[in-house]
Amino acid sequence: MDRKTKNLFEARAKIIKALAHPARLYIVDQLSHGEKCVCELTEMIGSDVSTVSKHLAVLKNSGIVSDEKRGTQVFYSLRVPCVLNFFSCVESVISSNARDQLFLLKE
Repeated sequence: MDRKTKNLFEARAKIIKALAHPARLYIVDQLSHGEKCVCELTEMIGSDVSTVSKHLAVLKNSGIVSDEKRGTQVFYSLRVPCVLNFFSCVESVISSNARDQLFLLKE
């Protein structure tokens, strides 16, 4: 594999790794409805501020979300909303797997 190809796949892996946590997937889903402050996300997730902030930092470092400080609050939004297309793809895999399991049970 050449250097350019390797870099591309490493960049893809970084983004997929950033999404590889239920809380971060939930955050992305919530931000698809509009920007949220850390306090709102903390309440929705039911974790402490530092944990939610760490999840947001992972998402920000991978380029999935952006932030904007307003006074004492930091608001987050999806930087690239097309990441939501990944969710529908994942749900298609879940459905396919469920159909396969159901087929096995019927045999």
